[in-house]
Amino acid sequence: MNRSLLALASATLIGLFSASAQDTSLHDYLIDGEGWKEAASGFAFTDGLCVDAAGNLFFTDVKGGKGIYKIDVATGATSLALDNLPGISGLQIGPDGRFYACHNKGQRIIAITPTGEVEELAKEVKCNDLVVTKKGYIYFTETPTKRIYVITPDKQMRVADEGNVTKPNGITVSVDEQTLVVSDYGGKHVWTWQIQAEGSLTAAEPYMTMELPLGKEEAAGDGSTTEEKGRFFVTTELGVQIFDNAGRLSGIIAKPVPDGKVVSVEFGGADHKTLFVAAGDKIYSRKLKTAGYFGK
Repeated sequence: MNRSLLALASATLIGLFSASAQDTSLHDYLIDGEGWKEAASGFAFTDGLCVDAAGNLFFTDVKGGKGIYKIDVATGATSLALDNLPGISGLQIGPDGRFYACHNKGQRIIAITPTGEVEELAKEVKCNDLVVTKKGYIYFTETPTKRIYVITPDKQMRVADEGNVTKPNGITVSVDEQTLVVSDYGGKHVWTWQIQAEGSLTAAEPYMTMELPLGKEEAAGDGSTTEEKGRFFVTTELGVQIFDNAGRLSGIIAKPVPDGKVVSVEFGGADHKTLFVAAGDKIYSRKLKTAGYFGK
């Protein structure tokens, strides 16, 4: 399919399906009659989607919020779960049950207990997004410096990669947690690294190629998450792009609002088969056939 034609079709569901080209198509994900639904509204700039084991969704409002918000899996109601934590851009619940956050406004990485106690893990960092592994390694992106950092379980921070990604942004891990995945907001690739036993990164590779908007050289790769079978979902200017284990594009799920943005993505719901996206002042959801990987 011609790339220009693909970009022009971005207001609709875009599917690239060839049995010899990738292992899935959008038919393997989308449910007939199920589209995007508004899950929360009234915010300024939603971001930082993460989920707990029960499927409750948590998110932040980077520009106008007070802290961490929750969409209840049972009722769908939105509430302020933790107050006095404005300016968080990246968020995940770690293996110890605490929230780990890129407190972008405070230029620090913090861990927060469910009752609101805060531990500062790193300071004077221009953090964007993070991921926490089962072993307790924290990886976070620092977009302006082209760096990816790691904080080890013994709270030592070091640069894990520098200079490979133009604007490192969204970050996730593979199902076996042996591969780190980072989207490039300023280019067209999603990068991967092999995670070593002591947390270091090796074998940097521009493993996945995002489809580009018409006439542009940047895909605006932003938030990312991992599906139960190891496929990666990445928010871009065209929509949520899906890549299989071999790095091949399986399709693009169009944005809830054609002229809007999607900046963060996560699976939630009781069965973890509801895809959520942060789209400006709203959170949207849609049911899928597949579930997210909750191990991260």
